[in-house]
Amino acid sequence: MSNYSTSPSIVRSGNLSLTGTKHGRAFLYDFRFVPTGQPKPIVIFVHGFKGFKDWGYFNMMADHMATHGLVVAKLNLSHNGTTPDSPVDFADLEAFGQNNFGLELDDLGQLIDTLTDTGSRLPDNEADKSGLHLIGHSRGGSLVLLKAAEDKRVKKVVTWAAVHDLAKRWGSDFLDEWEKKGVQYIPNARTGQEMPLYYQLVEDFKANEPRYSIPHLLPNLEAPLLIVHGTADPSVDVEAAKQLKKWKPTAEMALVEGGDHVFGGGHPWEENELPGPAADVIEKTIAFLTR
Repeated sequence: MSNYSTSPSIVRSGNLSLTGTKHGRAFLYDFRFVPTGQPKPIVIFVHGFKGFKDWGYFNMMADHMATHGLVVAKLNLSHNGTTPDSPVDFADLEAFGQNNFGLELDDLGQLIDTLTDTGSRLPDNEADKSGLHLIGHSRGGSLVLLKAAEDKRVKKVVTWAAVHDLAKRWGSDFLDEWEKKGVQYIPNARTGQEMPLYYQLVEDFKANEPRYSIPHLLPNLEAPLLIVHGTADPSVDVEAAKQLKKWKPTAEMALVEGGDHVFGGGHPWEENELPGPAADVIEKTIAFLTR
């Protein structure tokens, strides 16, 4: 099914801002829901590497999920390269280069605190603030696994095309050159930008490896997990999903036949329908979260 349902009654917050308690950098989030006067489950969606909350069909996805009884929030991670003034452009490559997994986990934790706080901008009579669910795409999938392992407020987790092991994302030659130069540049095929990654990311990983080790944390994850992956993903091979399933045998796994890394989408997404593979992923995700 490529159609998606929306509703004129969806309440959308628009862009809201938080300031990181540790790094002092402002970052944006938004939420949406259909008002019923009854508390509904909160879901936070986390974008991936070189991603942002309003990429492609993500707003369409959030609207669709809201019409199925969920409060859906999204955020721009503070060091993803966007800014509050340019939320869909990589206007701050220096910040992108200074990003690391600890910063991202802190941002997500701060948003969880904000959304579950009684009296926040999210109405208490519309949102169940006793806990929430997380969805993460690509590296955001890794992030939600790590956050769920350390935060018991997370009730369910869904990964879309997740990186399964952050320690093995880059080869030894790449790492050696990275350490020697202090920076590696990652091309962005869509924008043509050369995006810096400073070696501090590796240093942060080494200093906090127990906190970032999915292979060691996942077997003890208490929250139910749904693993979604496309069988034709050119960026993160489907074997990553199968490895996650090995580490967490109780997890549910849904493989999207022929699905690529973004499940048929692109940016900008100007169609009036969701891409077919994405619609399939979203329906599977809704079913899991509302069961």
